[in-house]
Amino acid sequence: MIINNTHQNQIIYSNIPQPIRDDGTGATDPGPRDILRDIENPDMLVPPATDAGLLPNMKFSFSDANMILKDGGWSREVTVRELPVATTLAGVKMRLTPGGVSEAHWHQQAEWSIMLLGSARITAVDQEGRNFIADIGPGDLWYFPPGIPHSIQGLEKGCEFLLVFDDGNFSDMNTLSLSDWFAHTPKDVLSANFGVPQSAFDRIPKGQVYIYQGTLPGPLENQKIQDPYGSVPQSFKHRLLTQTPISTSGGRVRIVDSTNFPVSKTIAAALIEIYPGAIRELHWHPNNDEWQYYISGQARMGIFAGNGTARTFDFRAGDVGYVPFATGHYIQNTGNQSLWYLEMFKSDRFADVSLNQWLALTPPLQIIEENLHVGPALVDALRKEKWPVVEYPGFSYYPKGQYYSTCINNPGSQYGI
Repeated sequence: MIINNTHQNQIIYSNIPQPIRDDGTGATDPGPRDILRDIENPDMLVPPATDAGLLPNMKFSFSDANMILKDGGWSREVTVRELPVATTLAGVKMRLTPGGVSEAHWHQQAEWSIMLLGSARITAVDQEGRNFIADIGPGDLWYFPPGIPHSIQGLEKGCEFLLVFDDGNFSDMNTLSLSDWFAHTPKDVLSANFGVPQSAFDRIPKGQVYIYQGTLPGPLENQKIQDPYGSVPQSFKHRLLTQTPISTSGGRVRIVDSTNFPVSKTIAAALIEIYPGAIRELHWHPNNDEWQYYISGQARMGIFAGNGTARTFDFRAGDVGYVPFATGHYIQNTGNQSLWYLEMFKSDRFADVSLNQWLALTPPLQIIEENLHVGPALVDALRKEKWPVVEYPGFSYYPKGQYYSTCINNPGSQYGI
């Protein structure tokens, strides 16, 4: 049934963004639409005039992912099922209550993680029988190579963390878990393996437990088990926020890969902070596709894919972004607070090529002038040093008009909330 709400539309047109550019191209959209979604995506509703051609979707929000609820916590994931273009990496967000446990398990893929909120205790044992236990706080990382069994348990205030796996086809539901294996192994086999009566297994779970509510663990020192084989030779934990960042006028960058976190041999990352009005400079990555997770703030990303093709996407906290191998892109902070996000790669090393630095170091500069039809105004401003994040006085980004600025920072404002 179609309702005639012409009068209502006329009243609210002036308060709702419309797909119309400043030059008048486009038209109003009076039909059924998700207005809040359009407010959150101004550069998708009204793309920059430089956007052209067709690119696949490079964005998916964890808010649109399936939620798995368990006693002790929850999880949801973004894989190629949700974002088909993202073939190199997959992500899982998980929340554990105080004492909540992601049960003892292992993966066929490497697991990289960053703690977003709270704290957790992790344990692992490697193939040589060497054990590992550590407490993880906000900003700390862990990495478990493929096949290494481990567990994660929330501490006093619980925790929330992002898990990233080095295969876009990964699903946490395909985890190789302790309970699932016991449930699908004959009890006489379990009895023979452990040398105990079959009755010892009368109460084992009938399937995968995945997450459960456990008992809050005691102090770390009291939990350690003396290992005759010693501890793992390379720590599975890395304290990212203790790194001295690369600082520029536009923000700060912390890079972590196998050079400073040696065990992380298949995933490299950068934690980026972009100040309001600043931009992650025009660049590309020569090693692999880029998988992104937006932690806080809001942004827009423009991707250039060659052959006259470009597309712009808007991002907010909880969104996943993706950039195909070696395609040019930028990320602008479009909000009024710092933007924090992760750039992640299926690689042992972080690598990027700066457009500005490349042009500055290309001899002779006359090539650049003749190629782009530019003069000293640009050529003299090129810099030989790489600045991952930049902000130049008088050339910063600010939201497109008061309405967008107000609604993006308070999505309910158009309804008087």
